[in-house]
Amino acid sequence: MRYYSLKRKSPDVSFQDAVINGLAPDRSLYFPESISLLSKRFFENIDQYTNEEIAYHVIKQFIGDEIPVDVLQGIIKNTLYFDFPIIPINDSISTLELFHGPTMSFKDVGAAFMASCLGYFNKNNNNKLTVLVATSGDTGGAVARGFLGIKGIEVVILYPSGKVSDIQERQLTTLGQNISAIQLDGSFDDCQEMVKRAFLDNQIKRKITSANSINIARWLPQMFYYFIAYKQVYKQKKDIVFSVPSGNFGNICAAIMTKKIGLPIKHFIASTNINNTVPNYLANGVYDPKPSKVTISNAMDVGKPSNFIRIQQLFNNDLSSLKKLFSAYSFTDKETKNAMKQIHKNSKYLADPHGAVGYLGAKLFQKKNPKSLCIFLETAHPVKFIDIINETLSERIAIPKQIQSIFSKEKKSIKIKTYQDLKCFLNSERLF
Repeated sequence: MRYYSLKRKSPDVSFQDAVINGLAPDRSLYFPESISLLSKRFFENIDQYTNEEIAYHVIKQFIGDEIPVDVLQGIIKNTLYFDFPIIPINDSISTLELFHGPTMSFKDVGAAFMASCLGYFNKNNNNKLTVLVATSGDTGGAVARGFLGIKGIEVVILYPSGKVSDIQERQLTTLGQNISAIQLDGSFDDCQEMVKRAFLDNQIKRKITSANSINIARWLPQMFYYFIAYKQVYKQKKDIVFSVPSGNFGNICAAIMTKKIGLPIKHFIASTNINNTVPNYLANGVYDPKPSKVTISNAMDVGKPSNFIRIQQLFNNDLSSLKKLFSAYSFTDKETKNAMKQIHKNSKYLADPHGAVGYLGAKLFQKKNPKSLCIFLETAHPVKFIDIINETLSERIAIPKQIQSIFSKEKKSIKIKTYQDLKCFLNSERLF
């Protein structure tokens, strides 16, 4: 498989080079040269396949022969070793729980897959590779856990100071080993822009790649759990709809990719908080990114979503075609909290703020599409937002084992204010 830059100003590259580069030299994202449909027979018999077999069929066309079959199957096995259950909320709305992995976030899938791919590609390289990642919360923890201890790989996580939850911060600042955390006096958008700038800075002495969803090895494996979800419910209803809490739009973009390779999904909903760049675009046809605003659903506090350009590419930049398959709605913190209360009152289910936004998107869509089965993604365990849960629901949450261990560890991070500070850190002799 070859990958091209969406700006078309950089040479086409292999899967390996796209993963290692992260971002194309022209500052654009990589996109697969071709997308092939899976067979009709595969979908008709999907419940006869294991999750690992499904994932292999989904991803193999995007990798080609660059990773041996047995190695790729091993990578998938080490990625999908936990459950992805669908929990009914009512007769027409369910939730897909994506928080049963090691950091209790949906990003465990993409981070683990990418870490294993990079580990394979870098196994014979004596020069260390630095993974530089911006996070608004869960990406950092998942990447830190996914790359922990991998030979030849150093990880630098950049996050906005004071804008992630305590548990999220602990997950990315307490591991040590080959993981470094940097807190920036700024927003997630600022972090993301610094990361992109660093990629193209020829004065930085080390080889850098990204572990954000701009990296194809983080982005594409997110398709896996949509197929796994479909396997669980496809015999119930024909009109299946996914409502995806969206910030940087990598997850919803992966969802739409599943449709492009044949998954028979009726519609996709991007549910956002007040960072509503995309909902506004669908409403008025003007794409006008704004600085991000702080909300209780912090992982979605993105005013300039990097992955939306990939969604536009999937529809040949045709807004009318996009709107046939894709809707986007935004909701306030007040609406989010009310949704959390409503879900808990009616079904005894604890939704985190991001899941609650996804629920609201599903509920709004169903007003005009009552026969659909809407599945919203519960992208993080509610314990990661324990203060908001306690404030909103007065509900005590048991601390899962995956989280308990981090409270006894010391948070270690470096504070910076400018890009020059980041550059100096990356050029230091030793990061750790």
